[in-house]
Amino acid sequence: MKLHQTLRNVSKFRSVFDFGGREVAHWFPGHMAKGLRQMRASLKSVDCIIEIHDARIPLSGRNPEFQESLSVRPHLLILNKMDLADLSKKQSILKKLEKRGVRNVLFTDCLKQRDENVKKLVPMVVKVIESEARFNREENTNYCMMVIGVPNVGKSSLINSLRRTNLKKGRASRVGGEPGITKAVLTRIQVCERPIMHLLDTPGVLPPKIESIETGMKLALCGTILDHLVGEDIIADYLLYSLNRLEKFSYVEKYDLQEPSDDIQNVLKRIAVKLGKTQRVKAITGVGNITVTVPNYTAAAYNFIRAFRKGELGQVMLD
Repeated sequence: MKLHQTLRNVSKFRSVFDFGGREVAHWFPGHMAKGLRQMRASLKSVDCIIEIHDARIPLSGRNPEFQESLSVRPHLLILNKMDLADLSKKQSILKKLEKRGVRNVLFTDCLKQRDENVKKLVPMVVKVIESEARFNREENTNYCMMVIGVPNVGKSSLINSLRRTNLKKGRASRVGGEPGITKAVLTRIQVCERPIMHLLDTPGVLPPKIESIETGMKLALCGTILDHLVGEDIIADYLLYSLNRLEKFSYVEKYDLQEPSDDIQNVLKRIAVKLGKTQRVKAITGVGNITVTVPNYTAAAYNFIRAFRKGELGQVMLD
């Protein structure tokens, strides 16, 4: 199909996503509530708060509970997974964050064996800490930081990256591709020798009430909410809508489509056929029951979402 015809078709795609009256998925299990309480109680031994968030949603989904209750300490925002984010509007994002009072921002890729930006973290933290009074910790030459964030944004990866960079040691925190891996509250881990610096690892904590269904969907798409709480089908449809809105059409070539599509059922059918994701089901006919082979839409949706989270569909900025 000619390019001008394709672009004309794309212009007819959805400009607004229909959430169909869905409610925001709330996921605030007991370990999150406990974690938030213990974070507040431990602030007196903390010099700096390091908040980690997904670089693909730098303006959405940050837990307001953190900002309200933990703002009494110097604050550094790390936007992780920068390798998955479209950073062409990085300066615009930084300006928007500064208007919200966030001035100390660092982009990282903590899964990378050697991330130059991670090397900047310790000097940046020391500078931020020394710019403000330490009160009861004034005489202490050791530094203690608390790492916080919503689930599955790379808190454990950051800790392991800091240890790898500064101590030449292996990982101390378990890393997983789904939210809720870290449930232990306030584990103290050394991440630097000069100066001596420890991090308090914490479980990912979502806000008890997510601000909007759109924010909730962005969080789900980035893997901070368990997929089944939202539904793989709706996440996959929102992903397709987002890719088309951003004119990111790499999914067309990846899944052998003829052109961009706004029909999630058509896209998932093509994915299922390409990957051999089919299932046999019984069908009732006028002459009896027969077994037919049909696309496995759930497996196709899972593959589509996973491809996005791994960066196989291109770098994206959802905000």
